[in-house]
Amino acid sequence: MASPVSPPRGMRDFLPAEKRRREHVLAKIRRVYTAHGFDEIETPVMEDSARLHAGLGGDNEKLAFGVLKRGLTPDDLRAATDPLDLADLGLRFDLTVPLARFYASHRAELPTVFRSIQIAPVWRAERPQKGRYRQFVQCDIDIVGESGAIAEIELIAATIATLESLGLDGCSIRINDRRILTAMLSSLGFAESDHASIVITVDKLDKIGRGGVVAELAERGVDAGAIAALDDLLAAQTSDTGTARFGRESIARAVPADVDAGLIDELASLGAAIDALGSNVELVFDPFLVRGMGYYTGTIFEIAHPSSSSALGGGGRYDGMIGRFLGTPVPAAGFSIGFERIVDLLEADASDDRDSVALVADPDVDPARLVKLKTALIETGARVRLERKPRNVKPLFASLAAAGFASVATVTSSTETIADLELRPLA
Repeated sequence: MASPVSPPRGMRDFLPAEKRRREHVLAKIRRVYTAHGFDEIETPVMEDSARLHAGLGGDNEKLAFGVLKRGLTPDDLRAATDPLDLADLGLRFDLTVPLARFYASHRAELPTVFRSIQIAPVWRAERPQKGRYRQFVQCDIDIVGESGAIAEIELIAATIATLESLGLDGCSIRINDRRILTAMLSSLGFAESDHASIVITVDKLDKIGRGGVVAELAERGVDAGAIAALDDLLAAQTSDTGTARFGRESIARAVPADVDAGLIDELASLGAAIDALGSNVELVFDPFLVRGMGYYTGTIFEIAHPSSSSALGGGGRYDGMIGRFLGTPVPAAGFSIGFERIVDLLEADASDDRDSVALVADPDVDPARLVKLKTALIETGARVRLERKPRNVKPLFASLAAAGFASVATVTSSTETIADLELRPLA
């Protein structure tokens, strides 16, 4: 019986046309990020298992793929009390933890304020479903070493420019601040010791709704008065069907009155700076935006789109993470684009700036001449493919057009130079 030939569940093969389309989109993302002053780095696909399970990755730590230690014996298996006892490495589940380790390793070689790009695959042991894979590409930009709001402004501005470059209309960016969120929970009467578990439930609001959040908190035995106050705030939020302009008044109106006015002013100033860019991407204050990663310490943001029930990207400030490696505080903030979800929303466009030419050769043409003609065309900047001429050229021409070739020329025994080629459009 033949062996299975499908890729592992949640992972995919990409045929040439789709691979070309993905690289076309990635090239646009890289161009914008680079234009905004970010530099690309590369980190290993694996990190130490202990680092991946150090409490930096939130629930994603539970989804990390472990790599078994070499040379394990049956005695090692019997002695293990936890599966992680058998692993010393793991596949990265995001690009932020590797960046923190990278910066801690190379801090002396990097500028005081470091702006990084990471575009690479990550792995999570997800339950595969539409739009959710076990291997997927993340596109991250991060600013390390800048404690001021300029970091968030630059990150959001670069992300907006990327969305516009891709032609992805209708996006909005939801913004909150984890400090406002925790201050709001305290104001509603939730004990500080319960905050970590409460935000996990609140983070499910989009999936289980207001009633589901209230029911789950009640099942946990959380203070009933605080739950009732949260329910009232959720009801007021969902009943406000109009979208207020992102600004101080709309932020203050959406949170309890005793939330620190300074935090509200900070967030309003951030929104005003982004508004000044004149973008069509709408900013929306969402007091219940959580971002599931436990390492966020300040501003958080997500990209929303009406065609997707899930966020198309997100990020925020995570000032405490890198300091855990260095023993000294290092401010940091980042924004990640959900490449897989975004590429699915884009029109199928894999155009190439170069001319794409197929040379279809008669059977009697000398191979050395063919390669010489191909090389001469490549030197003009063209992308060139050689094909032997079949009896029926229609299927070949259709295949070449699908592969992105714009023109074709027939090579005969009398073709000496590229000046002798007669290019015809394939469309």
